[in-house]
Amino acid sequence: MSTSKYNVFNALIDIVTAPGTALAGVKDHVKWLWWPLGLSMLLGIGLTAYYINWVDFDWMVDEIIMSQPVETRAESAEWIRGRMSRQNNLVMSVILIPVVSLLIYSLLATYYHLANKLTAGAALRWTQWFSMSVWTSFVNIFSTVAAFVVILMQDGNQLPQHELQALSVNSLLLHLEPGDRGFTWGNSLLLTNFWSVGLVGIGFSRWTGSSLLKSIIIGAFPFVLVYGIWAAFI
Repeated sequence: MSTSKYNVFNALIDIVTAPGTALAGVKDHVKWLWWPLGLSMLLGIGLTAYYINWVDFDWMVDEIIMSQPVETRAESAEWIRGRMSRQNNLVMSVILIPVVSLLIYSLLATYYHLANKLTAGAALRWTQWFSMSVWTSFVNIFSTVAAFVVILMQDGNQLPQHELQALSVNSLLLHLEPGDRGFTWGNSLLLTNFWSVGLVGIGFSRWTGSSLLKSIIIGAFPFVLVYGIWAAFI
C-alpha cells in the first residue's frame, strides 16, 4: 500500500475487502473517521425515517399495545397512544441515533485504550482508538441495508420493527417469536457484530504488535461480557 496515494475512499472499500490494509491506512489518519461515522449515522437515521413514514402507524401502535402484559394493557394503551406519533418517533430517532452511537464508540475507545496500556503499551492516542471503534463498526451498515431490502420486499405496510433485523441471530438461527425467552437478546445480536469483533482483532494486532488470537479475545470481551450477562438473566 502506498500511503501517499491511499485515501479515505480506498479505506471505505478496503474495510470490507482488505481490512488489514484499511486499518493500517486509518491508523494515522484519525480525521478520516468522519466518513464512516457520518455514513453510518445517515443510513441509520434514513432507515428509521423511511420506516416510520412507510409503516401503517396506527397498526404499529396497536401492535405495541397488544405486546403489553394483559393486566396493565388498558392502562398502558392510554399512555402509549398519547405519546406515540410519527413526528415524535422521528425526532427521537434523529436525536438518539447519534447520541447512542457516540456513547458506544467512546466506551469502546476507552476500553481499547486501557487494554493497550495494560497488555501492549503501544504509543497510541485515545482518538486513534475512537477511530478504530468507528471503522470496525462500519460493517454494521450491511444490517441497515438488509433492513431496507426487507421493507422493499413487503407487499403491504404492516411490518413489525423487530423484523427489520434480517441479519440477527434470532432471524438466522433461533427463530423465536416476540414474548419468547431470549427473543430480544437474539434479535439485538447481529451477524455483523461478529464481523466487527474480527476487525477489531486484526486492527489491535496490527496497531500494537500483539498476537492475532490475543487481539481477537480483547476485541470480543466487551460483547461476550454484555451478551453473556444479558443471557444469564433471560
